[in-house]
Amino acid sequence: MHFTHEHQELQRNLKRFIDSDINPYVDEWEAAEMFPAKQLFKKMGELGFLGIAKPTEFGGLGLDYSYAMAMAETLGHIHCGGVPMAIGVQTDMATPALARFGSDELRAQFLAPAISGDAVACVGVSEPSAGSDVASIKTTARKDGDDYIINGSKMWITNSLQADWMCLLANTSDDPAHRNKSLIIVPMNTKGVSVGKKIRKIGMNSSDTGLIYFDDVRVPQRYRIGEEGKGFTYQMLQFQEERLWAAASSLATMTMCIETTAEYARERKLFGASLLDNQWVHFKLAELKTEVEALRALTYRACDLYINGQDVTELASMAKLKAGRLARIVPDACLQFWGGMGFTWDNPVSRYYRDGRLGSIGGGADEVMLGIICKYMNTLPGKKG
Repeated sequence: MHFTHEHQELQRNLKRFIDSDINPYVDEWEAAEMFPAKQLFKKMGELGFLGIAKPTEFGGLGLDYSYAMAMAETLGHIHCGGVPMAIGVQTDMATPALARFGSDELRAQFLAPAISGDAVACVGVSEPSAGSDVASIKTTARKDGDDYIINGSKMWITNSLQADWMCLLANTSDDPAHRNKSLIIVPMNTKGVSVGKKIRKIGMNSSDTGLIYFDDVRVPQRYRIGEEGKGFTYQMLQFQEERLWAAASSLATMTMCIETTAEYARERKLFGASLLDNQWVHFKLAELKTEVEALRALTYRACDLYINGQDVTELASMAKLKAGRLARIVPDACLQFWGGMGFTWDNPVSRYYRDGRLGSIGGGADEVMLGIICKYMNTLPGKKG
């Protein structure tokens, strides 16, 4: 993936916006355990940041996915993980299937306001007993005339406390688990939708996360995205963009973590010398940077293939797996070089340490990524090459 002048201009403009409208407020939002999504998304929508790769007829810029990757990478300049994750839900997790498979009526009603920033979106897949195991979800959408009646619950839902609509995965038939699911748009103000509680987390504090209940929630069948029974397939395709986004958005954060640590180690004196003068320290930082650059190359290659219409499920899973692992390894190694300062709450590296841990869980745990990779390698138990 080659960044042109247009890619670089997009990144410069977004970084300028981050420095003026996001980073000065991050500490306040982290303490409040929520950021003002409606106000921030409206500003971002007005600047065109929420529909970079979305159709122009619904307010998007119509650019190829490399521009979305450039944006995701730049979001890593935000001084926390919660806000960029919430933005990513809006752009790369709740809306890809709607943009690709939704009817024009549905896209005009729900996609266009998400692109303009007039609506906040969330995606409802995970449940209390079904996280990475998407096929085992229990939420149902039963037909009743021209409507669906939805019952069930969704958990760990980012943006849900402020969202205007949810892209919901539900069982719409008694067919086998991979053919009985549909994606349905559910306005969050619909009767029967309730927020059980706000979930407190060890990281990603500025991002609101909720437990949502559906009690005889009635929505029109025309709110279904694409064909009935294709929801599992659509969600797997949606996961490709989510996992590429996860990898790309981690690059700048980990790079900053390494660079910030190198600066601190240069100034920190230990046994009469700079900590950075210790060969182990600067060798370790060099090794970490090499790992991040390897992830960058993998992510860029996957993006290139995706733009060219290829199935990148395997490479996206590899990139997501590697990003999640490095999001644990890099801050942990860097934190050690900060000594006692690294164990303080307000230290930037300690925030990376807390926020990054979700990378190996959300969007498909490491073990799920490994299973997908094994499937493509044809090495699952019982399989023969």
